[in-house]
Amino acid sequence: MAEHRALDAILQPGGITPVFQPICAVDNGRWTIAGFECLSRGPKGTHFESANVLFDYVRLKREETLVDRACITTALAAARTLPAEARLGVNVHASTLGRDPSFADFLRGAADANEIAFDRLTIEIVEHAPPWDGLSFLSMLDRLRDYGARIALDDVGLGQSNFKMLLDVRPDYMKIDRYFIEHCAGDTNRQAVIEVITRLAERFGARVVAEGVEDEATVKALKLLGITLMQGFYFSEPLELHAVPALYEPARTNLPLP
Repeated sequence: MAEHRALDAILQPGGITPVFQPICAVDNGRWTIAGFECLSRGPKGTHFESANVLFDYVRLKREETLVDRACITTALAAARTLPAEARLGVNVHASTLGRDPSFADFLRGAADANEIAFDRLTIEIVEHAPPWDGLSFLSMLDRLRDYGARIALDDVGLGQSNFKMLLDVRPDYMKIDRYFIEHCAGDTNRQAVIEVITRLAERFGARVVAEGVEDEATVKALKLLGITLMQGFYFSEPLELHAVPALYEPARTNLPLP
């Protein structure tokens, strides 16, 4: 009974809070906002407010599909007010893509309801571990691409983000896990891994996004490795919708980069 109450609290109106973290394009010593990753937090004042706790619980209860839909519905309802040129990344469990045959139509309906062009969306595949139906998973990716979405593979370099997953998904974006990005400025081994992923992305026709960028030294190291899309606290923490407009203030986006 308590478990049902916990899930009910997450899914009730206001139980999920959408937050938005910018993905920044770095060029010529400046940065601009290329898009936002739409993230979710659970009920405020509870353990589930932490994204890690929230989604660990969701996966434990195998309710990924139900909660993925709720998070996306909430995120897109808020994101309708964001600048139309910004791409929107929505996180979806691989298991949802394999188990939910109507997911593409659900997502298109949610985008249409909020007047968000479907070709602005990037599906960020998270928690890639089985079980899922491989054929259904790949068929769903094809449908999402047919509708105009792009596909990103999260946490590249760790766990199930392996070569098989890259071949199956053929992502438009490869997001390098923060484990490799943190401290890469002073670590030639991490730099070597990042360089390999970057070259692999080029062969796939994909773009690389560096996650977990937290300082100027990391920005400089990534630029030298040819990476221009970055995400992390150096630019901004995840923000609730009311705080997003401040990101577009010239005094902030025109700050010189190393």
